[in-house]
Amino acid sequence: MMTECPEEFRWLSDCEELHEIYCVSFVRGLAPEEVLRRFSVAGSAMEECDPIDCIGTAKIGDWILVVEPGGWQLAADPEIQARVGQGTEIVSVSRHDYASDIFAYIVNGEPVVQFEPVLPDDRSGTDPDRLIEEMRKVGLDPDHDIDGPLIDSPIERSFALASRITGLRFSPEMLKLCFPAAEPPEN
Repeated sequence: MMTECPEEFRWLSDCEELHEIYCVSFVRGLAPEEVLRRFSVAGSAMEECDPIDCIGTAKIGDWILVVEPGGWQLAADPEIQARVGQGTEIVSVSRHDYASDIFAYIVNGEPVVQFEPVLPDDRSGTDPDRLIEEMRKVGLDPDHDIDGPLIDSPIERSFALASRITGLRFSPEMLKLCFPAAEPPEN
């Protein structure tokens, strides 16, 4: 039984700033500049980013909101997770229309819980069952029957789960705080 409705995240499907591929993450306790520095390799420019992408950051309470339009790295790339996540906590939601969407909860650079929102029963990480109760409450049933009906609104439900962990509700207003963004230099 779902006790929280993801209606408040329906705006994401019409958001022009975010396209068919994006990653939104919340990083606890770092400065926005430090998050961007950790995305870089050995202090060089953000070589890991596609030149058409940019990364936006904004401080919101104890968290740094990180938006990767056209990106997916903080949710899926173990090297980026290790660098950005060292000594902190990250909650990340990635939408990717041409590959897999991902929800990731990362502590000290290690994925604790990671899964595809349409397959919440197939979790990985150091403690894949840590968020089971929260997952149930937002409709990402950890016992989902893959042969049953598809999970409705998996990205919206992933943002509802992120909200339960961070205490922040991702909104269009938050997205506007992230830009102008740091853009990686041209190669």
